Amino acid sequence: MKILFIGDIIGEAGRKTIARHLETVVDEYRINLVIANGENAAGGFGITPKIADELFDAGINVITSGNHIWDKKEIVPYLEKERKLLRPANYPEGVPGYGYTTAYTNSGDKVVVLNLTGRVFMGNFDCPFRYFNREFQGLKAESDIIIVDFHAEATSEKIAFGWFADGRASAIIGTHTHVQTADEQILPKGTAYITDIGMTGPSNSVIGIEKEMIIEKYLTLMPRRFEVAKGRPVLSAAVVEINELDGKALSIERLLLRDG
Repeated sequence: MKILFIGDIIGEAGRKTIARHLETVVDEYRINLVIANGENAAGGFGITPKIADELFDAGINVITSGNHIWDKKEIVPYLEKERKLLRPANYPEGVPGYGYTTAYTNSGDKVVVLNLTGRVFMGNFDCPFRYFNREFQGLKAESDIIIVDFHAEATSEKIAFGWFADGRASAIIGTHTHVQTADEQILPKGTAYITDIGMTGPSNSVIGIEKEMIIEKYLTLMPRRFEVAKGRPVLSAAVVEINELDGKALSIERLLLRDG
């Protein structure tokens, strides 16, 4: 099977890029399941129920997220009822929403999608390593194919988790930094890995935000409201091919599609 994982969708620019290109990419690569990180899909910060529905209608099967999942308050009741929109599983017990889901490919195969967040520079979350250890057997009982969105800032933490979960997860896809890395690989025990998948949104920007605003922030240290940049968009993603019989990754291909 082939799974398409799309990097962090940034604002309207990212959503329009999905609308223009997703169907073509799915057809060209013969994709069986589409996963995307959507935590920045609403104006660059958070996601709303309307936008989540829009992304599902565009052909995305599962939406993952991260630390910005709470930025739009109206998403909280939606998280409680929609299993296809995930928040990181290692938030404390009792937090609204779901940290993993079981999805079905267009050929009927079951895939577990797990959303985790790192802790370095991210906050006081439960340990993602211990969470994975504790929950792994239960996840594997659902499916041998386990895809992890590891939403984290530190490259070292992402790489460490990749080695930690090698042979147990089918793929570890890093998100959050919005800059696509060139280290896609199949680890020795059969896990596809990339440190960061990148973003889907305006490329003429600082990780999706108007560059002048970010530069001013660094120059003055003054708080200000950021806006999603305009201009030439990019779609960052990866295609992971997985053996349905044992859940091992066969290949991972990085995609970077530019409009115009």
